[in-house]
Parts: sequence; structure tokens; C-alpha cells
Amino acid sequence: MNYTEALDYIHCGFFGGTRPGLERVTELLGMLGNPQDRLRFIHVTGTNGKGSFCAMLDSILRAAGCRTGLYTSPYIRRFNERMMADGSPIDDDELADIATEVRPLAEKMADKPTEFELITAVAMVYFDRHHCDPVVLEVGMGGRLDATNIIKTPLIDVITGIALDHTKILGDTLGKIAAEKAGIFRRGTPVLWCGDSAEADTVIRAKAAELGCDIFTPDRKALRVKKYSIDGTEFDAGDFKDLTLPLLGSYQPLNAQNVLTAVPLLRNLGFNISDADVKNGLGAVKWPARFEKVTSDPLFICDGGHNPEGIEAAVSSIEKYFPDGVNIVTGVMADKNYGQMAKMIASVAKKVFCLTPNNTRSLSAEAYAEVYRKLGIDSEAFDGIDCAVLAAYENGKKTKSPTVCLGSLYMYGDVVAALEKITGRHVGGF
Repeated sequence: MNYTEALDYIHCGFFGGTRPGLERVTELLGMLGNPQDRLRFIHVTGTNGKGSFCAMLDSILRAAGCRTGLYTSPYIRRFNERMMADGSPIDDDELADIATEVRPLAEKMADKPTEFELITAVAMVYFDRHHCDPVVLEVGMGGRLDATNIIKTPLIDVITGIALDHTKILGDTLGKIAAEKAGIFRRGTPVLWCGDSAEADTVIRAKAAELGCDIFTPDRKALRVKKYSIDGTEFDAGDFKDLTLPLLGSYQPLNAQNVLTAVPLLRNLGFNISDADVKNGLGAVKWPARFEKVTSDPLFICDGGHNPEGIEAAVSSIEKYFPDGVNIVTGVMADKNYGQMAKMIASVAKKVFCLTPNNTRSLSAEAYAEVYRKLGIDSEAFDGIDCAVLAAYENGKKTKSPTVCLGSLYMYGDVVAALEKITGRHVGGF
């Protein structure tokens, strides 16, 4: 298969949707020689913040000289972003080559793997080929029955936080969701728990105690943000001083502190990470679609907040950076709590430009616009993403108002592509 054929095969839908369980991925990786058993992992789950955590830690480890692997989802603009070695996405030809190796094995299985299980198997082969050490491994959904939980002995298990999301699959309480995410814990492996839910905390600590895992938490009192600006954030965190983070968003210093709490744990495991490596790694990190400035004139920011907790964090950032409010470009999945999300967004919105993300789960632009109208917000629906972005861009240029795009990671690529058509240059992304 060539690259296009490999992507068509992976996305063909033949493998079905979400089917939690480890039986299929265990069988498939077994036929591939269990490449995951030759790798070391930092396993990361959580409702929000896990992608930023993974990106920051990967950048620090690379600054320290490690040849890292990074596995995240979903991708932002190109599928290859889902698996990286030493900071670079998988090459088109190598993706095609590994998919060609995996395909006949997957097709002879009686119970075919899901798309995510297939991608995870490809990633494990890729990381093994490139001798990545360690691999920063983001869970797809939940933890206990997620395909990434095929790994046996992680270096550290991380839960960035717990909130209500994917409740039909993971459970309808914070405690139930915490139990699913704590399913990644392995006996004796250090646990980094960064959330603030008392209900989740009880469940996570009980599971850690059951497995003899030492549990570590960030000291929020040790975090001191010295400067927020549209170009980055300056802060101290305990013994780590004079740090600069190019990622915007009022929540990113908290994510950075979570990562900094992991650094001493990795040092204890033999990783040679200096304070300079920490500073350089954080200063160089890239992570698109998380309150990312994609154009400056007019100012256009993209954030992938897609559930109530993510929207709350984005709104908090808007209030900090833009106290006079912003224009909003937004679309949402119909299975999200979009009514609650709209109420939060309305508190900072001057005008809302609604669109329909290119996803079968999307809520229509007109239905979402009507939600805002009922909240008393000037709102307009657009048939196409390009039309919505152009209208918002021109309005921002005319009124000198900043624009923030949020509501779904799935629309980031289309929004940035629309901005590139308008500006005639590359914007955003890696």
C-alpha cells in the first residue's frame, strides 16, 4: 500500500467504532512480536490536559537528549501527528510500510480490531523500529479497557484530572470515571494524580493503595505566575525558576506544573534531566489548538475545548486576556452538553459565528446558533466553515475585536485551512 491507500484502509470503517477491551489488540500485537514489551512508557490519561502534558514532557525529555516517542489523539491537521519519534511525525512511506505489515494479520483475526486498536499497533511497531525511550503514551479513552493499556510496566502512570465526559462509556459519576482511568495503574508504579475532585481522589488513592503505588500530587501553592501575555507566560514552580511557556491559556501553567512534578520522579528512575533541560524544553514546546494564536492582525485564537470543563478553562483564559469580550467561532458535537457550554461561552461573547464541524456527530450550525439567540447573544449560522471563518475574520478586522474559535478539536484543521486561504500563508500547527 502507498500512503493514501494506508489511510483509506485505516479509516475505512471496516473495523467498527468504539469497542472497549484488550483482547483484540493483545492478539494483534502478539502476531507482531509484542513490540510494546521492548519499550518503556509514561502512561497518561485524564479528561482534559493530557495532550498538553504529553507535549510538554516530550519536549523536556528531548531537550535532555532522549529519543522520545509521542502518541496522542486526535490529530489536528495530518494523521501522521498521532505518532512522533524525536519530535517528528511518522514519515508517509513508513506509515504505509507498517500498515502493509499489519494489514494481513488484522484481516485474518476472527474478531477484527477497531480503528484505534489498529493505529495503536502501528504506533508500537513504529516506536520499536526507532528505539524510542521513553514513549509518552496518551490514552485514547478511559484507561482500563483502552488499547494503550496493553503495556505491562510503565515508568509512571499519570491522571491529569477527572471530569464528566464520555459518560455513556466510562460512567455517569466522577467516581466511576476515576475507576476507569485508574485502570492503567500497575503494581508498584509511581502514580501522578493532578486533579482536584474529592470523589475521584478517594477512588484513585484506594486503587493506588491496593497496588502498592506511591502517589504524588502537584503543590499548587508553589506555582507563581509572574506574567501573562499574548506571547507567552512567565512563572516559577517550586524549585524551578524563571520559566517561560509559549503556550497560551490560563490553564497551561497548571499543566506545566503537573509535568514539573513528574521530573523528579523520572530523575529517580535514572533520567538525566537538568534544570536547563526543563527550561529549554518548556520554552520550545508546541501544541496546536490549545488557546493558540494563529493570526495576529486581526487576532485569531483557536482552542480545542470540547466539553464543559474544557470550555470553562477557555472562558477563564478569555476573561484574563480579553476582559472586554471576544467574537466566537464555534461548532460542537451533538452528544456534548452544548447547552451548558453555550451558557459559559455567552458570558464572554460579543457575537457568535456558528458552523457545523465536518463530523457525523456534529450539531447543525443553525441549531447551535438558536441556542445562543435564546441566551440573548447575536448569533449567525453558516452553511460552510470557510464562510463562517471569513465572516469572523472580516468582522474582527473591522471592529478590532479578537476572535476565539472553540468547541471541537475536529474543526481546527478546517478553520486553519480557511484562514490560510484568506491570508495566503501558513498559519498555526506544528
